[in-house]
Amino acid sequence: MLSDIDICRTANLSPIGDIATRAGLLHDEFHSQGKHKAKVSLNCLKRLNESATGKLVIVTAITPTPLGEGKTVTTVGLAQGIAKLQRSVVACIRQPSMGPVFGVKGGAAGGGYSQVAPMEELNLHLTGDIHAVTAAHNLAAAAIDARIYHEQRNGYDDFEKRSGLKALKIDPKRVVWKRVMDHNDRALRMVTVGKNELGKEINGYEREDGFDISAASELMAILALSCDLKDLRQRIGRVVVAYSVDGNPITTEQLQVAGAMAVSMRDAIEPTLMQTLEGVPTLIHAGPFANIAHGNSSIIADNIATRLADYTVTEGGFGSDMGFEKACNIKTQVSGKAPDCAVIVATLRGLKANSGLYDLKPGQPIPDSLFEDDSDALEAGFANLKWHIENVAKYGVPAVVAINRFPQDSEHELAQLYAMIEQLPNNVEVAISEGFAKGGDGTLELANKVIKQCQTKTVFTPLYQLSQTTEEKLMAVAEVGYGASSVTLSYQARNQLEEYQKHGFDDLAVCLAKTPLSISSDSNIKGAPSHFNVPIRELKLCAGAGFIYALCGNVMTMPGLPEKPAFMNLDLDDDGNIIGLS
Repeated sequence: MLSDIDICRTANLSPIGDIATRAGLLHDEFHSQGKHKAKVSLNCLKRLNESATGKLVIVTAITPTPLGEGKTVTTVGLAQGIAKLQRSVVACIRQPSMGPVFGVKGGAAGGGYSQVAPMEELNLHLTGDIHAVTAAHNLAAAAIDARIYHEQRNGYDDFEKRSGLKALKIDPKRVVWKRVMDHNDRALRMVTVGKNELGKEINGYEREDGFDISAASELMAILALSCDLKDLRQRIGRVVVAYSVDGNPITTEQLQVAGAMAVSMRDAIEPTLMQTLEGVPTLIHAGPFANIAHGNSSIIADNIATRLADYTVTEGGFGSDMGFEKACNIKTQVSGKAPDCAVIVATLRGLKANSGLYDLKPGQPIPDSLFEDDSDALEAGFANLKWHIENVAKYGVPAVVAINRFPQDSEHELAQLYAMIEQLPNNVEVAISEGFAKGGDGTLELANKVIKQCQTKTVFTPLYQLSQTTEEKLMAVAEVGYGASSVTLSYQARNQLEEYQKHGFDDLAVCLAKTPLSISSDSNIKGAPSHFNVPIRELKLCAGAGFIYALCGNVMTMPGLPEKPAFMNLDLDDDGNIIGLS
């Protein structure tokens, strides 16, 4: 079989104008960015707002392993399968971050015959949305240090007299807005800024700072959760970047940088239109990870897609305890549109890896024994799939399990897994998915069962209401959502919680940042753990995005590069073509 990039390059892609027309967009509702991608104008929603809303399908998965379970492949393949059944369909996915592309994970365009094309354009820069987020975020960071410098160098009174501005009196030790970049760089997690030559202070005042990856920026979450440009601007203005020496929160609006940040992100609010290898229209927008952010495509992309098509297929990052949970408890409470069906992607090798009987590490070769028949490991790992099926059911969302088939999979084990799923009492459907090898033809069974489940009448039930206290919401996600027995807030987190309550931020959603490699907050605990504790070491206020961000365990908001990063495989051939991207 050809490599992903060779399959993509030999595909007969349509001009993007044809794809836009096929999706139902008018000629003045999109503007091309080259031959195979376009920006979609939000003006189309003025015409489409009166249209009926189609079904929303969210693709999630079992607890991921370093092997990858094929969630994006299934998302794209399912959309292609629905199209082959003569239903109108649009796929919505997130823009890949270059951190994972150059790090461990590689690209995020799908794979085989179920990918978004051209895959090198999707994986590298696309239309610059992540760069716009990075620029807007770092503009605020520069504004903070400039304000500290100008206010402090001759005192507050002198500053007010010279500038005509009111001194904000930012406490340099309480700046909560780090800088960001779209690469994995562990050395930048903790840095010192404002260092000067001896006897000088022209570079500002020295303080401790750090970097997050751009996808973890609150601005990325704001981009994904905004309903229109006005909403984006208002949310940016509510972002709290620091505290004054008197302990009061300071926003970007007070810093008078919110408008310029919105200007930097004006074009980023438009989703990018691309196509699958079979010509299914695909909207790419926002790029948050589900372990350190809310992990879903944008509300704007969903709104456009669900008004253009009978079916919209999107995905939530990592397992159902991560992206799916945040889709239901954060995204849905803003958009008002709940999923009509969930697809839970599972693989034989992923389930056996979740048995705890294999020690798999990112970047290491897959042991041959994982592809051999091992009924005991499959049965032990099945507990993890059962947990995710029951988790989806908590929200009242009907589900279909997609068994993502690999060439090495045993017919005996596939039949064993199929039978175990069918015996469950959750009214869950199951289908074998071969989207990677066969494209839409390999997902017809899955597509039919998804369409059937979308007709099920359900009552969507989030885990909490925004009117509950922050602590109650944290406990709801950890105890009802994950199955934990307790939540422990550190001394720092407890103080932060009290401060947020004092300043009136108790009505926000919660976004728990934890390892994606376990249902618990400990990546070493596999399967379907219960009665564990969730330690919260720190809380971060994301007032613009509309949630309080809880850092659980040792999760990092700036990833690091492994021993053998993916960038080692990337290069250009003699004709200038990218090689080594997957």
